[in-house]
Amino acid sequence: TEPEQVWSVDITYIRMKQGWMYLYAIIDWYSRYIVDWQLDQSLEIGFVLETMKRALAKRKPGIINSDQGSHFTSPQYIDLLKEHDVRISMDGKGRATDNIAIERFWRSLKYNEIYLNDYNSPRETRKGISSYIHLHNHYLPHQSLQKHTPVAVYNREVVLSSTSE
Repeated sequence: TEPEQVWSVDITYIRMKQGWMYLYAIIDWYSRYIVDWQLDQSLEIGFVLETMKRALAKRKPGIINSDQGSHFTSPQYIDLLKEHDVRISMDGKGRATDNIAIERFWRSLKYNEIYLNDYNSPRETRKGISSYIHLHNHYLPHQSLQKHTPVAVYNREVVLSSTSE
């Protein structure tokens, strides 16, 4: 019913001409705002922890939802969330739709940015993804947000009216 009740997190792969990168992102369920993100060339847990620490230094959700991947079940990650008094929610096995907010963002990112570009380097990949996330957060109105942008809803610049039938 409002920003910062629930954040979702996930990791997806990003293809380049030569190899892959891995994108970790945090999305606010209510506003669809990408709270923070980071790309890395390996799947080591460091980039996940660094990004989450950065996000929690700015704002704190009540709950963080993820799948049951090894990054999100690691003691380091769980202890970080517990230190910040954030409740942990994990999807059931094989239930990608439990984390639909981030899955829909991945689909949009890939179809509107990644698949249209053939990135040559990590730098080029970061630049393209950074531009798309900025566009997503600040300029693309969402139908589910009553045509407002994620940043306006996340920062409570607008209040969504509830529709009762």
